[in-house]
Amino acid sequence: MKARTFMRHFKESLKSLGRNGWMTFASASAVTVTLLLVGVFILIMMNLNKVADDLENDVEMKVYISLAADEERIEQLDSDIRGMSGVESVDYSTKEEELTDLILDFGDELSLFEQSNPLFDVFYVKATEPQQTEQVATDIAAMENIEDVKYGEGKIERLFNILNTGRNVGLVLILALLFTAMFLISNTIRITIVARRQEIEIMKLVGATNWFVRIPFILEGMWLGLLGSIVPIALVAVLYYNVTIFAEPRLSGQMIQLLDFTPFIYQVSALILLMGVFIGIWGSFMSIRKFLRV
Repeated sequence: MKARTFMRHFKESLKSLGRNGWMTFASASAVTVTLLLVGVFILIMMNLNKVADDLENDVEMKVYISLAADEERIEQLDSDIRGMSGVESVDYSTKEEELTDLILDFGDELSLFEQSNPLFDVFYVKATEPQQTEQVATDIAAMENIEDVKYGEGKIERLFNILNTGRNVGLVLILALLFTAMFLISNTIRITIVARRQEIEIMKLVGATNWFVRIPFILEGMWLGLLGSIVPIALVAVLYYNVTIFAEPRLSGQMIQLLDFTPFIYQVSALILLMGVFIGIWGSFMSIRKFLRV
């Protein structure tokens, strides 16, 4: 297609939006409402996914070293565990350090145990992949001079199952919402095109090709997607900004944290914009097909 012809279609699509003001408003409003729902849902699901990742990454094993192990054996155990497949990090803590932490957490009454410390030296081990925790714990427990390995057996597996189920349900809901959005917006744009079917028939009768007829409507769909994206992007940004301002001081120092406002909000805004443009173009393309058979 020549650049001159494309520019004609480009200008014609803009003029058409003005000539069909109420239909343009209706279509853009449908895009706005739907993308607003999608945007809010994306904010929620992405933050829930981050919380799930944080919980998984916080899982670690507490490896109790036998009281019979001397310093040389402890160093060897440290080296052996670090060399294991699936181990990301190993931190060593003496029984004196463990007692100090207990005193800080539960009070000075426990300082009585400083004369005869009943605790074990321990390793804090984190697996490369949280789902490997059980297997790594089993391998470490089989080593000589290892008294016990604690990692929340039973609870961890249930946590991983719940998190995976939550992710899958969230993905299905997002896909369902997007499909619903495409269906609603396609039907709204179809109404716009039905109102102009005589215009399409006349263009076909005077010899216009299918693409010559189709391109202005596709461009209109793109403009509708752009127009319908502006309000959702602004509202989602304002909403998330206020949520982060409210939540950050209350979650400070906690294990659960929200995604940072930037660059997350720019990513969500770009996604909403792309979805709006895609849905507008797709809706126009699919809706006009039946009217090209004249």
